[in-house]
Parts: sequence; structure tokens; C-alpha cells
Amino acid sequence: MDIPTRTPANTAIVLIDYVTGFANVFDSQSLAENIAGGVGLAKTALGYGIPLVVTLGPEQDPRGGLYPEIADVIGEHPIVHRGGSFNAFDFPGFAEAIEATGRKHLVIAGLMSEGCILYTSLDALRRGYTISIVVDATAGATTVIHDAALLRLTQLGATPVSWLSLASEFQVTYENLETLGVYMDVMSGARTFGMNIAALGNAQRVGALATADGQ
Repeated sequence: MDIPTRTPANTAIVLIDYVTGFANVFDSQSLAENIAGGVGLAKTALGYGIPLVVTLGPEQDPRGGLYPEIADVIGEHPIVHRGGSFNAFDFPGFAEAIEATGRKHLVIAGLMSEGCILYTSLDALRRGYTISIVVDATAGATTVIHDAALLRLTQLGATPVSWLSLASEFQVTYENLETLGVYMDVMSGARTFGMNIAALGNAQRVGALATADGQ
């Protein structure tokens, strides 16, 4: 079976509407989980050199700006501001930013599952992109509403993924030392961080023993 591998060379990451004013309107996951997912994806994009498109509503949006935790990670990275359409592609600046990445696979996450995530993803599929939805970095008004949006997208060919498993796919192995620091930084936002650190220690010990035995 031909299963595509996601790499920094064939993927772009798209963060949609991580707006402070939405923090009290979704219930499918906690605010802390949503922030952790957005931060993890931003770190993944910047750390692995993956094109990153960040989009919000109008510049003077009364709902607020980008989550400060994500803003701290992306620094001066440009933000594509849009009007009121649920489909981000309706704004030419967003479509241009996506096209400029040169990638045909989009990893999409943000708010809200049943709104801008759903309709932007549907249009991406219509435009010939393949997409992954980061299910643990995306939230909807309720779990039922969130799941319904994801089910519709997966039935149309979208791939569900989690933010740490995506970073793991890019990292491939702890032995990729060039990007190990990036991976560890991304992983630090996960609840399983302690367990993964222990696994890394074991892998390093096994590697050292194997090296010693081979000498």
C-alpha cells in the first residue's frame, strides 16, 4: 500500500483563528490542551523549517488577538488577517499565502472545528490539496459538534493526526541529532513528556552498549 510520509519538504502547517476571544466558547477540549497543541505546531513548523501560515480575523478584531503563548513562539512571523468568511480561502491573501508555500499537503488546526476549520478544509480539498486535521489542537463548541465536523472531513479524505505524532513523523528517530533539540522542545508541551524522556534515556543507554560491544 502506498502510504505517503509527511516530511518538512512536502508539508505546510496552517493555524486558523487561535483567538483569545474564543477561549470560552469551545468545550470539546480544555483551553490548556488547545494552547499546547497550537504551541506545539508552531514550534514544529519553525523548528523543522516547514512553511507556516497563521491566519486570524480582522486586525482590529473585537474578539481579541492571537493566543499570547503562540505569539511568543512565532515572534515577527506574518499573520494573514481576513474578513468574516468562514472559508479562509475567500480572502485572496490567505489563498496567496498557501500557494506561496509550494506545498500540496496542508496540516490544519485551530478554531472552530465546525466553522472556519471545516469550511477552509473543504475548500482546500476542492482546490486539490490533501489535508491532515490536528484533532488535539482543534476544538469545537461541544464534543459532538467537533466530532461531526471531523467525521465529515475524514469521509472526504482528510487524515486525522495529533500534534506530537506529527512532530514524531518529522523527527523519525531520536538518532536525528540535528533536530533532536527541536523535537525535545516540542515534546516538552505534552503530558507524556516524562515518559518520553525516560524512553530517550533508555535508547541512549542501549546505543552506548551496542557501540561498546562493537568495539
